[in-house]
Amino acid sequence: MTQQNLWQFISEQHEKLLTQVTQHLGLTFLSLLLAIVVGLPLGILIARKRKLASPVLGFAGILQTIPSIALLGFMIPAFGIGATPAIIALLIYALLPIIRNTYTGITEVNPTVIEAAKAMGMNRQQMLFKVKLPLAMPVIIAGIRTAAVINVGVATLASFVAAGGLGEFIFGGISLNNTNMILAGAIPAALLAIALDQTIALFQKAGYHFLKKLKYGITAIILISAAIYLINSTSETTLKAGFTPEFMGRQDGDLGLRSVYHLNFNPLVVSDAVMYKAAYEKELDLISGYSTDGRIKAFDLAVLKDDKTIFPPYFAAPIIKTKTLQKFPKLQKTLNLLSGKFSDSLMTDLNYKSDYLKQTPEKIARDFLIKHNLYKTPRKGNSAMIRIGSKIFGEQYILAEMYKMLIEGYTDYQVETKTGLGGTKICFDALMNDAIDFYPEYTGTGLLVLLKPSESDLKNVTQSPKKTYDYVNSEFKKQYGIEWLQPLGFNNAYALMMRRTQAEELKIKSISDLKHYLDAQ
Repeated sequence: MTQQNLWQFISEQHEKLLTQVTQHLGLTFLSLLLAIVVGLPLGILIARKRKLASPVLGFAGILQTIPSIALLGFMIPAFGIGATPAIIALLIYALLPIIRNTYTGITEVNPTVIEAAKAMGMNRQQMLFKVKLPLAMPVIIAGIRTAAVINVGVATLASFVAAGGLGEFIFGGISLNNTNMILAGAIPAALLAIALDQTIALFQKAGYHFLKKLKYGITAIILISAAIYLINSTSETTLKAGFTPEFMGRQDGDLGLRSVYHLNFNPLVVSDAVMYKAAYEKELDLISGYSTDGRIKAFDLAVLKDDKTIFPPYFAAPIIKTKTLQKFPKLQKTLNLLSGKFSDSLMTDLNYKSDYLKQTPEKIARDFLIKHNLYKTPRKGNSAMIRIGSKIFGEQYILAEMYKMLIEGYTDYQVETKTGLGGTKICFDALMNDAIDFYPEYTGTGLLVLLKPSESDLKNVTQSPKKTYDYVNSEFKKQYGIEWLQPLGFNNAYALMMRRTQAEELKIKSISDLKHYLDAQ
């Protein structure tokens, strides 16, 4: 199978890329306009009332230090998902440079100039608009330039809350081990930041009076871009769907729904961290998910039957380099202690404790090992260090903690966990580069994301879980020198889900039922 290059990918995905660029510009422009509307008067206020400067700048600085993912998370309970929380978060990030530069620009105007203005009989308002702001404008625009560049970068995270933008390609590519997809999002984002910075620089050189003449035109451009963004963000189906970036680019995902079930959604792209709750709160009607996720139980969701089997087996097992097993001879036997100890329902219950009951992964792991007579007091060994990796969702944190406790209890090896490594690409690259020694992976992910077999091989090896496991284990040994240890026993496959009450009301039990319902609308 010929490897697709970047330009072929861009050519194939040019319509989606154009939509994402438009959404990205809309998010950036609208949030920047609002930040100017809020930040400029605040900067003027604290320049006039100096006692307020320290608390206002301090508060804006604190807001700037909040991690962007956390800030988006704080927005969701108040504003839901979509453009609103993303724009508010971007506005907050843009405030500090605008407020600070406005304050600095005004307060550093030469006092002799101000005295001359007073001598000419100007009042405070005249001095502000005719003297202080014109002289401070280069510094103020420098702050706007900084805010604009910051917002272009932070706007890539908007895809986590279904606000669109170039983050869809970037995070989808990270999850799918697809460098072309990452570059298709990252390169335009970098070019947009440069173009926006240089465009604002031209306005900076043009001068205050020229900007006054252009202000209505600039505002119109920003508002038109925002309107186009909102139009492009609307869903075309009667059911509002939300899929993860990874699901969007997979054959056992949106591509399979289109080719096998002929379901042509225009879904929102949303992080799995928020999509379950969004479905529960009726902001989304249909979501992609994981069949053992505890939030299915927590939010009373119904998993639709995959009656045409586009989702292959996703049995979990640790993957590790052969040379690592040779280096640590006690490791394989210790890791295989968990082999066959799980079922789908058991893993769902463990995830429920993490996702909904908010128990820590350490507690869940210890309770499980104690119940199955596998827990041993850590030996506190001083032998070599084993580094365990995990992806960034609850199930992986739990498994990483179980393996840590087993290794510490059954061997003299020391253990370091490197959890929350993001998607498949980051974990696998870390394993290949010896940054970690092993991590839990899924046979379906190994098959489709990392091996990418031909269609004929795919049909053959997905006929049973054992065939899938044997194939990925054999190919990983050949291609990467990596072995799959014994499976844990549960199958965490992709799935489509709806609110149970809605599915029952619409009489939708399978994905084919969903197709029939949409065709009838």
